[in-house]
Amino acid sequence: METTATFSGYAYEDSELNASHGYLMPALLDILASIDLSHARRSLFELGCGNGSVAAVLTQRGYQVTGVDASTQGMEQAHRRYPNLKLHLGSAYDSLADLYGQYPVVLSLEVVEHLYAPRVFARTLFELVEPSGTAIISTPYHGYWKNLALALTGRMDQHFTALWDHGHIKFWSIDSLSILLREAGFRDITFQRVGRIPALAKSLVAIARKPIG
Repeated sequence: METTATFSGYAYEDSELNASHGYLMPALLDILASIDLSHARRSLFELGCGNGSVAAVLTQRGYQVTGVDASTQGMEQAHRRYPNLKLHLGSAYDSLADLYGQYPVVLSLEVVEHLYAPRVFARTLFELVEPSGTAIISTPYHGYWKNLALALTGRMDQHFTALWDHGHIKFWSIDSLSILLREAGFRDITFQRVGRIPALAKSLVAIARKPIG
């Protein structure tokens, strides 16, 4: 099994939001606003919290955030900039529910495409979500028209580059991500495509419910 150390080299230059958050954060905030959370239960877990920038935004909006990330550099940036946040070194390959319990909402932005064993990720995600809770997962979007556009514009090799250390190794569509989440036990799975028009969307956001019992 992979260990946290395997992924510790993923680099974060600073503790700021990146360009992808420009289209991910509005969608995320709208989704969170649609979930019925009492003030006392406005807690969520971020699986793959990176440099802490998303957790910081959510904390400012009244959410109680706990998170883990496998990047040692990301955690260094997060602890330096956001020392009061509950962010820890860890990965989807750890027994996170045993360590941190369960949450009404578990968030994982742009993580699953980096993982060699996505079914382990999905199982960990499912264990972290409390019964009737919600998982929110985003990943770069892939579909027929976008892949065709990449090929026609000569950007296929750049997009699917093998030269990015700790970069993307899995490429997800609505169908494949739906299968992954259903296999793990999630139900009522819906999707949003964000960034650009839907056919050429930059990212795919899945909202999935963990059933009771």
